[in-house]
Order: sequence, then structure tokens, then C-alpha cells
Amino acid sequence: MSNIILGIESSCDDTSAAIIKDGILLSNVIAGQKVHEAYGGVVPELASRAHQQNIVPVVSEAIRQAGIKKQDIDGIAFTRGPGLLGSLLVGTSFAKGLSLALNVPLLDVNHLHGHVLSHFIKEDENTEVPEFPYLCLLVSGGNSQIIKVNSPSDMEVLGQTIDDAAGEAFDKCAKVMGLPYPGGPHIDKLAAEGDANRFKFSKPHIQGLNYSFSGLKTSFLYTLRDEKKINPDFVEQNKADLAASLQKTIIDILMDKFSKAIKETGIKTVAIGGGVSANSGVRNAVAEYCERRNIKAFIPKRSFTTDNAAMIAIAGYFKYLAKDFCDINLPPFARITV
Repeated sequence: MSNIILGIESSCDDTSAAIIKDGILLSNVIAGQKVHEAYGGVVPELASRAHQQNIVPVVSEAIRQAGIKKQDIDGIAFTRGPGLLGSLLVGTSFAKGLSLALNVPLLDVNHLHGHVLSHFIKEDENTEVPEFPYLCLLVSGGNSQIIKVNSPSDMEVLGQTIDDAAGEAFDKCAKVMGLPYPGGPHIDKLAAEGDANRFKFSKPHIQGLNYSFSGLKTSFLYTLRDEKKINPDFVEQNKADLAASLQKTIIDILMDKFSKAIKETGIKTVAIGGGVSANSGVRNAVAEYCERRNIKAFIPKRSFTTDNAAMIAIAGYFKYLAKDFCDINLPPFARITV
């Protein structure tokens, strides 16, 4: 008997819905929000209002593209957190209402687990997926973590950022360069044209497998401040080299700890996930490192690196198989508490 899961993602500024049938992706619809570009970052109140406008048409379109009826849905997976609370409330409330209307179980998904399990999204029967255990480098605007994935429900954080995340460093440095929001993709594009060895920025010396990016960000800001005192047009004249040097430094920091984790655990299967895993430099660095050492690397399609409901649906699918259902009274959560 087939299992059809509807996934709903609304943790930040993208409203998304996806349908997965027996682990195979049938549809994945995403509605972005252009309104935040003028503010240089996501405005929570505007995001939640946009989710309210988008949630019904996005879910309806996902069902239509999948070629099913809403009565065919066996379970509803939704992002319960972490994220913007107002945005999460929209997706959570819609999922609960639809669950009651269809009399199907709810499946609450941790947004970060969705990114980690995105490699199990199958577009056809021939899609290759990781074997357990594997190491996942999760890099996004809010998180930088090295996770040992033992099973869909058993994940161990080996290292994580103690301050800023990699994506945050990209976006904040891009902002002071005058680049549009989000800055990460613009840094990536400029870096392809620049000299990555032109500028040297600070690298942290943190014990273990934890990350730190605040020192790099400060070093970058001080470089711009000092150079602009001499030449007001410094940033404009050196954008490509600044971007390339910044990107190289971030990748060096990420790979230093990730390679250490691979050596310490002896695990020969790795993956990357999260928004920053769309960065071409990060993707190439992981692929090249693993190729030289005969390590199996899973690098996601760029469409599965950003916030999307396909990853929520596949995480919910595993929960459905385990009969790990969600109580309808559980509220969303903005942050993970230890």
C-alpha cells in the first residue's frame, strides 16, 4: 500500500509544499518573498503575512502537480522549528487544520533534520542515497554543524559554531561590500572572477570540532575600514578579489574541521546540506577532498539546498514509517533548547 506525505515548510521567508509517494518526489512548490530585498534581510512580520497569503495556493499547486487528490494524503509533515515564530505559526496552524479536516496524522519535523535528510529525496527509483552512518556538514545562514547521522531518528552533533554561522559571515560581509541581499550567492559569483590569495583574513583556533566565524567577520570589516581610509573606492575596485579571498577563507575553516571529523570517525560516506551547500566553492572543495581519498560524497541539487518542503516531506515520511506521530497540541519552537 502506498504512503503519500504532504510536506509544509514555512520556517523563514519561503512558503513551500511538496508531495512524496513511497519516498519518490512528485512535486515541490516554493513561493519566495521579494519584499525583504529592500531591507537587506528578512523582516519577520512581513514574512508571516506573506506566508498567510501563499500557503493555500502553494499547497493546492503541490497537490495539483503531484496528480493526486487531497483525500489521498496519508500524513502531513510540517516544520515545527527552529525558525521565525510567526512564520512557523502559519505553517503549523495550516497543517493542524488540514490534519483535522482529512483525519490524517501530523508529523512534526525539525528544520535542520530536514536539511540533513535531503539526500534521501528520490526523483526516481534509481536515485542513490547515503548508507548509515554518514557525516553531514550542515552549513546555512544560522547553523554550521558537523553531524554524525546514524539513522533518520538518531543524529549526533560532533561540532558546531560557537558564534556566527558560515552563511551569516557571507551575508554580513557582503552587506558591507554593498552587495544585495542575500549576499552569499553574489559573493560566490564574484569569487569566480577574483584572486583568492590577494587578501588574508583571520582564521580561528578553536579546539575540537567546533566552528567560529566572528573573528573572520571582524578581520574582514577592519580590512575594509583601513583600506577605505586610503582609497574610498577600494571596495568597488577590489570586489572580486575580496569575494574570492573571503570565500576561500570560509571554505578553509569549514574543511579544516570537517576533514578532522572524517579522520577521527573513520566514516567513508559524507554529505553536505543547508543553504551554503549551494556555494560552488564549498561543493568543489568537498568533492575534490573526497575524490582524492576514496570517500563517497553526496552533494545535493541546488534546489534542495535552500528551504524547501521536499526535505520536510522526506523527513516526515521516515517518521510515518516509524509511526512517530505528532500531538496536535504541540506548539512550534523558534530555537533549539539544550
